[in-house]
Amino acid sequence: MSDADTLPRGGLYPVSDYLNQLASIIRAQDSYGHWDGKSDAELLADYIVTPEERREIPIICDPEPEVIARIEKFYDAVGLLVEKRTGVMAGQMAKINHEGFGRIVLIGGSLVLISKHLRDVHRFGFATYAKLAEAGEKLTADAVKKIETHPDAARD
Repeated sequence: MSDADTLPRGGLYPVSDYLNQLASIIRAQDSYGHWDGKSDAELLADYIVTPEERREIPIICDPEPEVIARIEKFYDAVGLLVEKRTGVMAGQMAKINHEGFGRIVLIGGSLVLISKHLRDVHRFGFATYAKLAEAGEKLTADAVKKIETHPDAARD
């Protein structure tokens, strides 16, 4: 048995500003305190889709509303983290059709910070918490870099 076999589903939970931000967005929607006793890893468990789980998801499938909401929260966390780091309010807009294809953009001022085409959204997820954190941090860093490159457009 290897060390990977003994790790919990999703692997070790890394220290990450992005994961903290994503968990806080989820906690903010818990108006009755049902999730107060849950760890951040438990709250973010739906973002973990192991390779075995991904293989079990049909290739063609309509996305569930929960999956679309999860994607929107993923990008909301990027937007809030960008705002914390730059002071530029960044908001996401998503358009996803019933077949699981779409586009998501993150806009700060007049500047498009992220423009991402989506497909197979019903299979959205990450193999580990580390991969989830890495993806969120990379998108955040890319958006911050665009703001630094074009500050006037971002604050327009």
